[in-house]
Amino acid sequence: MAGESTLTAVSSLQSSPLLQLDGVHCVIAERAVVRGVSLQLAAGELGCLLGPSGCGKTTLLRAIAGFQPLAAGSISLRGELASSASRRSPPERRHLGFVFQDLALFPHLRVEQNIGFGLQRLERSLREERVVSMLAMFGLQDLGQRYPHELSGGQQQRVALARSLAPQPDLLLLDEPFSSLDAHLRSSLREDLVSVLRRLGIAALLVTHDQAEAFSFADSLGVMRDGELEQWDSAFDVYHRPASAFVARFVGEGKLIGGRVRSDGGVDTALGVFCGALPTMSAVGSAVSVLVRPDDLLPDGDRGVRVSVLSAAFRGAETLYTLALADGSEVCALFPSHIRHAPGEQIWVTTDLAHVVIFATDERAPLVSAEAAA
Repeated sequence: MAGESTLTAVSSLQSSPLLQLDGVHCVIAERAVVRGVSLQLAAGELGCLLGPSGCGKTTLLRAIAGFQPLAAGSISLRGELASSASRRSPPERRHLGFVFQDLALFPHLRVEQNIGFGLQRLERSLREERVVSMLAMFGLQDLGQRYPHELSGGQQQRVALARSLAPQPDLLLLDEPFSSLDAHLRSSLREDLVSVLRRLGIAALLVTHDQAEAFSFADSLGVMRDGELEQWDSAFDVYHRPASAFVARFVGEGKLIGGRVRSDGGVDTALGVFCGALPTMSAVGSAVSVLVRPDDLLPDGDRGVRVSVLSAAFRGAETLYTLALADGSEVCALFPSHIRHAPGEQIWVTTDLAHVVIFATDERAPLVSAEAAA
């Protein structure tokens, strides 16, 4: 019986999430900055908090790290309570890694000393082995004897990441760590970090306002607005099955176009008729909104729906067009850049929606269908 009890306890520990937030509420200067946030992150899982500036992302990350007290709710790590309104374990006891916008490298220490700073409890041989390993993982083998001021911005960022991962934390917290880097370097470093995290089996939670960064990094993605978590889901579902009109508009440059519910259950819009799960209590003739993303529209020479080109934004391989529909509403379309249209031009487009997302006009109670028909 004792053996069975031990096995049950071990199994329960393994199945519990690495990180769990339940109704987390944070107040700063008597203002609620985070309100009722709940989410889970499994061991080895990569998560991301996405949202506009001032929505509470960084405050929530600091609460997980142990720097920000809770006004209500709880944060658990490895199945044990880390924070509540009445208690808070110190950051150094949470076995987490931190990389914030201010890299906080020690200017008087060489690169290898910076990386080994959190390894003082290891025997010297193990510490040196770990430092060498981290230098190799982040391509810093030839820079161990340099000081931070002798490095480029990208190299300093790699040192900060290597230092945070050297103690092999269960969870790495990242607050927009790539924001100061140019686009190419940011993408390259992010890819390298994901590879290292996968190899080491370390979970991570990234805060960013960059959607491309969020989608390329995360297994699970959360979208925040005014201190609340609008949706926590797979990156695929956040994009294709947004839980609110805010998520629909914020993620993927989506536009909501107006429609009316038909007697056959379809929705009449200026782009045609769409069939999908309707919001609750949608009577025939009631007004609804349908989500249309830039990749839902295809150019067609002489059929489909006629639209007017309002503007064109060249993006290299693609051009983002803003188009006006017959009813005056606007949508965006992403076409290969060799297809060129000028503002004022009349063109034809067809729709290709793999998922139809329909919202009530009050922007609540969205439902999603798996099929689309236009």
